[in-house]
Order: sequence, then C-alpha cells, then structure tokens
Amino acid sequence: MVEPVEPVVPVVPVVVAGPWTVARRAGGLCDHVAMHGTHGTHGTHGTGELLAVCRVHRLLPDTGSVGVTAIDKRPVDGPVCVRPLGLYADVQADRENHGGHDQAVYAYSQEDADHWAAELGYEVVPGLFGENLRTRGLEVSRAVIGQRWRVGSALLEVSQPRTPCQTFARRLGSPPRWVRRFTVANRTGAYLRVVEPGELRAGDAVEVVSTPRHGVTLADWFGASFRLEGSRPAAELAATLLAEHDAGGSLLGEEIHALALRAVG
Repeated sequence: MVEPVEPVVPVVPVVVAGPWTVARRAGGLCDHVAMHGTHGTHGTHGTGELLAVCRVHRLLPDTGSVGVTAIDKRPVDGPVCVRPLGLYADVQADRENHGGHDQAVYAYSQEDADHWAAELGYEVVPGLFGENLRTRGLEVSRAVIGQRWRVGSALLEVSQPRTPCQTFARRLGSPPRWVRRFTVANRTGAYLRVVEPGELRAGDAVEVVSTPRHGVTLADWFGASFRLEGSRPAAELAATLLAEHDAGGSLLGEEIHALALRAVG
C-alpha cells in the first residue's frame, strides 16, 4: 500500500501570486477585530481539545482543473493567527470550490480519523484530510450549523459540511470508491467561519459557547442533501434553518442559505 503522507511527485514552491489565496495578518500582528452580529443561541455545550493546527506544507501537482492542490497540510508549532479568510500562511489553490469566509477553516475530529484509520489500514495523521484543526472530544461532524466555538482567542462558527472531491481521493492514493464511501459514512468534518479573529495553538481547549435552537446538524444537512438512508427531507430541514435565519437568530452562510431556499422551492 502506498503511504499517502509523502506523495512521490515533484514539489511546487508555495506562492501567493496568481489564483491562490493566503490568509494574511496585518502589520505582523494578529489583530483581534470581531465581526459582530445577532445570534439567537443558548448555553455552553461541552469542551474538546485542539490536538493539532495544520496549514499548507507545499503545493502538489494535481490532475484536476487547477493543476495544483493545497491539500497537503501539516501540523505547525506555536500560536497561529486566524483571520476572516483562514489561518495565517495557509493557502487554497482551488478558489472556486474552497476558501472564502464560509470555508475559512476546516476541522476534523480524531474520533472520525480513527474510524477511517481502521477502514484504510494506516494512521490518519493530522492534516492528511486537508484539515486545519484536528480536535478530540467533540462530535465535529454532528455539530449544529451555526454553533460557535471559542478556540484560543478566536471565535469560530460551524458553517457547512465538507463535500468530498476527487482531489481528496487522489491525496489518499485513490482508495476504491473513496468519494462515495466518505459520503455514505457522513463523517464530513466541519467548515468554520471566523467570527472573531485571534490566535490558537495545539493544546487549546475547544469550547462550545453557543448552539442555535434549530438543532440542525452538519450530518442532518449533508444526509438530506445526498438523500442518505434514514435522512430527514431536505425541505423540512431547510424550512427550520430559514425560520431562524429570517428571525435574525443563527445567520446562515451564503452557500447553505442558497441551498435551503432552493430546497423549499
């Protein structure tokens, strides 16, 4: 079996010109500037641990339309600044499908990684799935959409599930039917938007500080979107999400808002 952590391909230097985006910090400091808004939520619901903070190690050639991928993330030491477009010095190569405010940071749990380690037959080390944050102690793939986490001095908000792609499959050495297997397992991890910039580092607590009342989880929405067995109707979930959004409670990200409107017709 080919070990996917060290792909045998030429290395492409990380650059910031052209179609790639890099999360920058102003003046060499991590400015703590909050983006405030209303959020109809309740209570604190548990604390997990941040095991690793990962950002791009190098760009790799890829057979997809962009020609390179920034999925090769590796753990870094020390504090890392997180800004509205993601971690300082991280990169998204495919801007059409990745990055932006609603996909600024990607989190994956150790519990879900352990599931896939058993399936794949090797350790799913932090960053292998392209995640920025590896957590333990939280059900990341079943987090409620709009839930907010305090990590270090940053405040992050669960925005949407990850939809697997062929680049992801190629990163792992193209396991059989990987995209379908990842979809059916409904262990998507969580994309996060940055509500309050700050600094975070491995070892920080991941504190759930608020959870929207609508109760719709990433797994609920992803399952409905792909009509997975046992899922609730997408129109029902969409109506629930939109009701709270329209009431000024938990505000949906642009992509989920558009999908929810489409689901209710």
